[in-house]
Amino acid sequence: MEGKTLEALRNRKALKDVVRAPVYPVGPLVRPSPPLKTNEPNDVVEWLDGQPDRSVIYVSFGSGGTLPRAQLAELAWGLELSGQRFVWVVRPPPVEDESGSQGPHRYLPEGFLSRTHDRGLVVPMWAPQAEILAHPAVGGFLSHCGWNSTLESLTNGVPMVVWPLYAEQKLNAALLAEELQVAVRPGYNNGGVVKREEIEEMVRRVMVAKEEEGKAMRERVMELKESGERALSRKLKGSSYSALAQVARELELNHQRVVAKARGA
Repeated sequence: MEGKTLEALRNRKALKDVVRAPVYPVGPLVRPSPPLKTNEPNDVVEWLDGQPDRSVIYVSFGSGGTLPRAQLAELAWGLELSGQRFVWVVRPPPVEDESGSQGPHRYLPEGFLSRTHDRGLVVPMWAPQAEILAHPAVGGFLSHCGWNSTLESLTNGVPMVVWPLYAEQKLNAALLAEELQVAVRPGYNNGGVVKREEIEEMVRRVMVAKEEEGKAMRERVMELKESGERALSRKLKGSSYSALAQVARELELNHQRVVAKARGA
């Protein structure tokens, strides 16, 4: 994913005063997702189990991401107009009561929940993201583009709608949408609110695999998924496995040198 960055970091001639130590790429580092089916009932899992493969877009802006009320309304309308199945983890707007005790109907468009109940699932506050992205029914991810979310999506072969909010997320979005071409992102506008028509278009571009762009995006993201698996493979002596093994060898050698020096003293 970050070949150009690694190449630059290894360019000792250009960066000798900045990077003075070897660089060992050991990713992608993601938490393995356990099997979705457990002894405890899970409404999200049960709902996903009833959906066709690659038919659901998962929408979440992370544990700290919130949108203004006006933007939540436009996002709701965009999802509805797209006609796609969705799981949406909704957090209250910044000025709302964070407990969400009265439910998302307070800040979503009137009638949205009833109109989309047969193809959408709205989850207040939190959902098991890693497990959801690993589910075969999920075919797209609308995300704030944090790095953990990015890796969880790509290692499951899920293309993205990237909607950065703060910190390094704009850099991540540029990498995914412009360089790797496994995501689409909203354009900039003076009003600061992404309109429903653009949201509808982005969701369809990612989810409708029959269209040329959607098909190419899914092929590229699957290539990244397989590349990540090869990199971590012990059997194939993948690049990340080999790099971490080299770190271990060098640590062992350094320890032996220190012990030998101490004994000599």
